[in-house]
Amino acid sequence: MAYVKHWADNEKINKTEKAKLEKDGLRILDDIPHYAKNGFGSIPKEQWDLFKWAGLYLQRPKEDGYFMMRVNVPSGILTKPQVETLAGIARDYGRGVFDITTRQAIQFHWLEIEQIPDIFNRLEAVGLSSAGACGDITRTIVGNPIAGLDPDELFDTTAIVKEVYDFFQKNEDFSNLPRKYKMSISANTKNASNAEINCVSFTPATKTIDGVTKSGFHLKVGGGLSSRPFLAETIDVFVEPERTLEIAIAVTTIFRDFGYREKRHLARLKFLIADWGPEKFKEKLLEYTGSLPSKGEEPKEEWNAGYFYGIHDQKQEGLKFLGFNVPVGRLDSEEVFEFARISGKYGNGEIRTCNSQNLIIPNIPAENVEALLKEPIFERISINPNSFLGHAVSCTGIEYCNLALVETKERMRLIAEELDQRISLDVPIRTHMVGCPNSCGQRQIADIGLQGMKMRNEKKEMVEAYEIYVGGTLNKGGKFNEKLKGKVAAEELTDVLEELLIYFRDQKAKGESFFDFVGRVGVSTLQGVLDTILGKETDGVSV
Repeated sequence: MAYVKHWADNEKINKTEKAKLEKDGLRILDDIPHYAKNGFGSIPKEQWDLFKWAGLYLQRPKEDGYFMMRVNVPSGILTKPQVETLAGIARDYGRGVFDITTRQAIQFHWLEIEQIPDIFNRLEAVGLSSAGACGDITRTIVGNPIAGLDPDELFDTTAIVKEVYDFFQKNEDFSNLPRKYKMSISANTKNASNAEINCVSFTPATKTIDGVTKSGFHLKVGGGLSSRPFLAETIDVFVEPERTLEIAIAVTTIFRDFGYREKRHLARLKFLIADWGPEKFKEKLLEYTGSLPSKGEEPKEEWNAGYFYGIHDQKQEGLKFLGFNVPVGRLDSEEVFEFARISGKYGNGEIRTCNSQNLIIPNIPAENVEALLKEPIFERISINPNSFLGHAVSCTGIEYCNLALVETKERMRLIAEELDQRISLDVPIRTHMVGCPNSCGQRQIADIGLQGMKMRNEKKEMVEAYEIYVGGTLNKGGKFNEKLKGKVAAEELTDVLEELLIYFRDQKAKGESFFDFVGRVGVSTLQGVLDTILGKETDGVSV
């Protein structure tokens, strides 16, 4: 290795760190052909966690030997051959399940170890990889899903994202980080990449240098969710586009060499930034990079939460991109093949994934739009979805995930569909459901976040339940939502949400967003409403 693992002499490092000193996570890629030849029983249990570096998790129950695989899709940009390859993997090995994640990646389920070498070969043949999609390593890079098409982007980040992604792919100098490490690079002025919740984000900025106004990036570090969420801090530097990789390497090196390795729950970059603060981090950064200009100006536009529904003009004259809703991010393989066919017939074959778990078909000549939208698949996959279903996000949940406590994906879909039947609002409500505190479904930034847990019912039986959080956003630097006290049994959740939303509808001003409403009436008022719905004391709050 090209660097010194100075933490190797620390006797207090956790057991995962000790295991990584003995064997780098990427070395599992060397072992997979042997395990594939000899079957799941040949894999020692102590090696199971290393499969994360190959983009593989054992789904529940682990002993059954089925894997979930996550495939990197930097900036969400896929060609027609790539889409067809992914659809084929889902069809041939994954029981047809094709999930879009909140980081623009693709997720498969039901894979067996014997199938993995062929899957790797198929991915490699079209320039895709699952390496580093999980584990203590740089994950797929979230970006602007309309990079290169976006009339409002400061500049096209496609080549920059590729350069940075390619550098970190299978790079053993950076495959032993203290914990997972999430990066975003985007020049979209509406923060489509959710910059504030990534470990490191390059965000659009301008600065006048020697009388010339240049477009580049600001640098945000230390964001992240899970049970202790942090919003990223902006470092006082301006990054010119050609220096993006250099700065990304420097930030990652700092995390690798100074990040915490004693307690895994405190090992994310966000904890180092919280302790150091932005000024100390900048000082350390400049030791690696030399002088950098101070920060410039940021575009002040409304956060779009990664939603691009409808028909939009591209910067290329005469071309459109179309944004479609994929309910809670789940397609079946035949639908994906159909998307590939349609994108090739009416456009250039590209498909883009969004961190809102949705899809974009770009590069459609204006004269082809009407015929495209008549294709039967767009009865379910709509450019103009119903409001609740169109703004519902969900993690994988207990169906496949070992960490989840409750069902999420199908439940979120059904709740959203039911709410669309019961109530109409003049503003969308972004509802995110997660099955555990790790928050892959990003519930902290939702208007309404639903976090699963277990509770005892009146019969003293353990049942699935949810806590409700209100008032999250990434507008104007961001604010995480706040918990309402009280657990809601799964079978009561739709009715409870309906009553909360009726209160919102009846008390809101015309056009007032849910976030603004929460800020105006206060969380305590909504707590009183929930207490009344659940038949509890309202602590004197007037409802």
